[in-house]
Amino acid sequence: MSEVKTWPGSDVKIIAGAEVGPGGGELMFENEKVRIWDMRLEPGEKSTLHTHLLDTILIQIDGDRICVDPHADSEGEYKEYLEQDIAPGDLVYVEKGGTETAVNVGAKSWREILIEMKI
Repeated sequence: MSEVKTWPGSDVKIIAGAEVGPGGGELMFENEKVRIWDMRLEPGEKSTLHTHLLDTILIQIDGDRICVDPHADSEGEYKEYLEQDIAPGDLVYVEKGGTETAVNVGAKSWREILIEMKI
């Protein structure tokens, strides 16, 4: 088991070595209600290990197949390795608390917009 600490001011547990946020990407916008990220992965590329501190909406922009590889101690809703086909325009709601790595297992460049909800 990894060392797990609770993020200050929240009930979200952060696993040692995991960053807080979407696991990379470019911060496009932030205000008191949301943070919006542009995330891209080339085929075979992985995100960093990360914990979702906030509920997040994922909007698929490009790509064909992605996987979520959850950490063994993840407290999020996705606890098992998951691969799925994606299409531009697909939406996914992710509750806070999950710790995982995203992997582009497809043949195309992958891109999504992530909206972290602060309220």
